[in-house]
Amino acid sequence: MQLTKNFYLSEFTHSQTASRFGLNNSPTDKVIDNLKLLCEKVLQPVRDNYQKPVIISSGYRNSAVNRAVGGSPRSQHQFGQAADFTIPSVDNWDLAQWIWKNLNYDQLILEFYTGGNSGWIHVGYSPRHLNQELTINKWGTFGGLKKY
Repeated sequence: MQLTKNFYLSEFTHSQTASRFGLNNSPTDKVIDNLKLLCEKVLQPVRDNYQKPVIISSGYRNSAVNRAVGGSPRSQHQFGQAADFTIPSVDNWDLAQWIWKNLNYDQLILEFYTGGNSGWIHVGYSPRHLNQELTINKWGTFGGLKKY
């Protein structure tokens, strides 16, 4: 199922953890609607701006898959409202800064960034638009986007 011009449902539901543990990671219609919004409001604009593929490393995770990967019990991944991703050859700091300056979101997290394409971007989206920015590294979580 195509969610937007460049994104497909299968990119968000594929899970090595689900496969390994025999967990069904099929989304409900509400989750699919949320994934469409995430793509329309955040991921497709990112793709359009950079004109390069956006690689989803973690998308939808039902509650069983979320527990299996050690995700937060409040994770927006469980509702189809979050994705972790990178764009090959785009510095994740620059990518986070572009999202911060140009888009609405709930959470924008630069995770485990040490320079260049290291780590990944986590973005959560729902209509509430909290616009919270964080960085996470091996030492903990910090408010704001900080370059290391």
